[in-house]
Amino acid sequence: MAKQGTLLVVDDNRNILTSLRYLLVDYFARILTLDSPVTLPTVLSQDEVDVVLLDMNFASGINNGNEGLYWLKEIRRLRPQVGVVLFTAYADIDLAVTGIKEGAADFVVKPWDNDKLIRTLVDVYNKVCAHKKEKKRTSAKTSGTDAAMYWGNSPAIRPLRALVEKVSTTDANILITGENGTGKDMLAREIHRLSNRKDGPMVVVDMGAITESLFESELFGHVKGSFTDAHADRIGRFEAADGGTLFLDEIANLPYYLQAKLLTAIQKRSFIKVGSNTPQPTNIRLICATNRDLDEMVRKGEFREDLLYRINTIHLHIPSLRERKEDILPLARMFLERYAKQYGRTNGTFAPDAAARLLAYPWYGNIRELQHTIEKAVILSDGGELRAESLQLTATTEKTTAQTVGEKAEPAFHTLDEMERTLIGQALEQCGSNLSQAASKLGITRQTLYNKMKRYGL
Repeated sequence: MAKQGTLLVVDDNRNILTSLRYLLVDYFARILTLDSPVTLPTVLSQDEVDVVLLDMNFASGINNGNEGLYWLKEIRRLRPQVGVVLFTAYADIDLAVTGIKEGAADFVVKPWDNDKLIRTLVDVYNKVCAHKKEKKRTSAKTSGTDAAMYWGNSPAIRPLRALVEKVSTTDANILITGENGTGKDMLAREIHRLSNRKDGPMVVVDMGAITESLFESELFGHVKGSFTDAHADRIGRFEAADGGTLFLDEIANLPYYLQAKLLTAIQKRSFIKVGSNTPQPTNIRLICATNRDLDEMVRKGEFREDLLYRINTIHLHIPSLRERKEDILPLARMFLERYAKQYGRTNGTFAPDAAARLLAYPWYGNIRELQHTIEKAVILSDGGELRAESLQLTATTEKTTAQTVGEKAEPAFHTLDEMERTLIGQALEQCGSNLSQAASKLGITRQTLYNKMKRYGL
């Protein structure tokens, strides 16, 4: 087999270290040895170690295995992705079993059988590799991380930008609030880009899209056999985000009874996989976002106050597009250039009537609605200057608060999509943005409602 990976052997018997180096040289690309575990933290911080073969007892006069268990916990704390195989005497098998419960991958008994030792170490290395591939698949690295966010120049956005630039380099937990479509996810990505964790993963979790029954498995992962369909180990989002940023979008949609589980993981900076009893540390920077008033939800008993304190070290509120009218046309031009290039159009400018319509429109769907409007206009146009009719915006979407007696009311919508969007908006307003209640009122599932909200920018 081809040599690959790095093995670290920790044993106080130098003869054993020499023997293992000769035995394993054909199976690992690099073999590091330590005759004392004291420098283990330094080695782990400087080298990309895949597997550690760790003796349970060292030359301290104590042979109860506690030293090995201590260093096992240190390895798990410092480099949880490293596979640890315990090296123990036959009399210490019970201790090795305890080590397995503490997170070791396997154990080998001294005196060892060469074939069994090689097979065990290679198997653990293969599991580590599979785990890394799964983590890479699960991790959602920020797309376009190197590209800075477009801020605009309106007076409403300048204070937010100054605060973001100040707090991004810290590891403080951040709560982002704002209406739907204001760009809370883009702001979270910008914070990650500006942070000291920019080279690590940014994992995005849409809390509104996670099935309640799979909440723990999605966030914390599970071990093989922990439930009916658990055919293999799976890493969760907390583990995938290790060393980077975990972004929990739509945090207000997390049911109350699950909030305690999230709070515990945030407080302890560790989690327990479904089907396991071993806490696993994680090193994340937490960013949450919501369009709802969490203080009001706390008053109503819908959101835990202690969880709000934990996620709200720094509060960033994004102003609506209506509050930053100076940025409407620059944003529209940016989207026009992007989609003209994407769809092979020659659109370059907005006609004066189109620019006036863009500025007059209330943009209740904010930047997301503006983006979708420009994309649709580019697709439907034949190129050249975009005129007002190409935008397909109604003259106004303001609600009529009073009508002349006897005057026939004009419909508030002209298409089925507009009607559906209006009905969903009304249901959400009547139910205080409670998705479960609004879905029941509309006669659809919560997931269907959530998908439609995403579609219409609500």
